[in-house]
Amino acid sequence: MDHFRQVTTFIFDVDGVFTNNEILVTEAGQLLRVMNVRDGYAVKVAIQRGYRIAIITGGKSEGVRKRFADLGIEDIYLGKQEKTEAFEEFLHTYDLDPGEILYMGDDLPDYPVMRRVGAPACPNNAAHELLQISVYVSPLNGGEGCVRDVIEQVLRLQGKWTEL
Repeated sequence: MDHFRQVTTFIFDVDGVFTNNEILVTEAGQLLRVMNVRDGYAVKVAIQRGYRIAIITGGKSEGVRKRFADLGIEDIYLGKQEKTEAFEEFLHTYDLDPGEILYMGDDLPDYPVMRRVGAPACPNNAAHELLQISVYVSPLNGGEGCVRDVIEQVLRLQGKWTEL
């Protein structure tokens, strides 16, 4: 868990991390995702404790943007099949050190960015290649609280998780 000591910033993929990779399609063609409310709570706590959080996803859903904006996330990159470009933009915007970033992804589009951060992490059901390079594999699958798990792990280690 030494990799978690220097984390100041979290970056998350959406589908397969905040969701379980299942998408419901309505008759009108809308895509619906289910997200874990405990993940949302942890995001709010992390932001309140001064951590920066970004979303980089290949999806383009305005509903996803609204959900994360409502949680207090300001840096939301939608429609990014090539995630390195968004990652570079985020780094330069805030003059961030990649060694202080935890990135959680679940599939191959996340791999290039995960190779660049200090704390690559993934859900338990991530692609094999990501399981191999992650310094932390949550015992939880995507959509089942893995975001809460990793945020809580970091904040507890740094003495910033508050028990109620």
